[in-house]
Amino acid sequence: MGLDDLITEARSAETRDLDLRSTVELVELMNQQDAAVPAAVASSAADIAAVIDLVVDRLQAGGRLVYVGAGSSGRLAAVDASECESTFSAAPGQVLALLAGADAPSPLEQEAAEDDAEAGRRDVHALGVGATDAVIGISASGRTPYALGAIEAASAAGAATACIVCVPDSELGRLAEREIAVVVGPELLAGSTRLKAGTAQKLVLNMISTISMVRLGKTFDNLMVDVVATNQKLRARVRRIVMTATGAPQQAVDDALAAADGSAKVAIVMLLGGIDVDAARARLAATSGNIREALGR
Repeated sequence: MGLDDLITEARSAETRDLDLRSTVELVELMNQQDAAVPAAVASSAADIAAVIDLVVDRLQAGGRLVYVGAGSSGRLAAVDASECESTFSAAPGQVLALLAGADAPSPLEQEAAEDDAEAGRRDVHALGVGATDAVIGISASGRTPYALGAIEAASAAGAATACIVCVPDSELGRLAEREIAVVVGPELLAGSTRLKAGTAQKLVLNMISTISMVRLGKTFDNLMVDVVATNQKLRARVRRIVMTATGAPQQAVDDALAAADGSAKVAIVMLLGGIDVDAARARLAATSGNIREALGR
């Protein structure tokens, strides 16, 4: 199938004559188009869950989650990867993204780099990808050469592979072990896959990283107990998290956090378990940081 035949390149009959519409009409039209994206993502729920289980298996084995993409897809992946260290205390390098042309001096040169399949293979080799890693290619068209080369190299290295695409029966889907195909149809602007396709990719990436971290015990209830408090806002959030999780008064929470060097997890186990900081840390270490298991709940 040629590029011109892809649904991501098609023209939408519903969005013709954009340049003749008023600003309000365009806002309403774009919102209507975007509203269809969550349903498309929902239709791929089983495939998304299967990829998350694959990722969790590799992370539990000490491996990494490696996103690979170009253009808007790669930049969305890079944003998702960058959030994991601060939000979930993921180890540096545990979740990362390979972006085509990452070192290019201009956005246009970065866009051109997506055609280099060999660069995708080379970047995967340079990262030392192996059997404990999970590599996910992100490409709206499902045929971006950089992503194809990277997935080929990752498969050859024994890594688990998956992809997020926005077309059916994609080249990338045939290469990867698992495929998430979120088909959102033609874009408001024909071929501008930073729109609905990008929104769909962002939703799926949110699911993969967040739910993987939930499965790894990085949350307690719906609280982000592994957040790294690097600024005043986050330090206040950590205090609220510990107060919410334990019901303890503010002074007790502050004392526990001081003893725990700011760790919400340690403070919660101290307060709910009625134990000191060393015992709390020992319990968390024995349960891979899972609060419920550390408390026997």
